[in-house]
Amino acid sequence: MKILKWSYTRHYNIKARFDEFPNSDVIFRQIKDYYFIYRVAWSKEDSVVERQHLEEMEFLLNSELGTIDYYRERLAYIKA
Repeated sequence: MKILKWSYTRHYNIKARFDEFPNSDVIFRQIKDYYFIYRVAWSKEDSVVERQHLEEMEFLLNSELGTIDYYRERLAYIKA
């Protein structure tokens, strides 16, 4: 999976699109020093977004923004 494009929205949220779901907007919010998925504006034209897709999207965006180290330090990542 690859990020097609991303941009900041109001209140420092980030809206991104990914190549596997080109018609669906994914909204990220910042928590502490990394970003997590807040919601997916899913399009019927795309396949169903599953949990592993969400995790990969978070990983890709945090890598792109240079916050991947903070993302890896979160409790949920450590337990997995």
